[in-house]
Amino acid sequence: MKRYVFIVTDRNRISLHVGMSSDLLKTVGFYRQMPNLFFDSAQQLTRLVYFEELNSEHAAIERFNIISRYTRAQKEKIIRSVNPDWLD
Repeated sequence: MKRYVFIVTDRNRISLHVGMSSDLLKTVGFYRQMPNLFFDSAQQLTRLVYFEELNSEHAAIERFNIISRYTRAQKEKIIRSVNPDWLD
């Protein structure tokens, strides 16, 4: 089963949130429908700017843990490597 590790941000690119999901479209849709459920109103993380598709849950957990420990500069670097304009 495919697993996804992703990064979402707000419209001003202030906050970066790393997540993991087995259904990326459903998860991103949920973030958009309920933008204040997990975060306060200043952090409406509704823009998917980066994702990776992995083949196993173990690999996804490892990658999630690695990306979660990245500094902001490192996260920005991997986002820009595939999405230089930070488009949703």
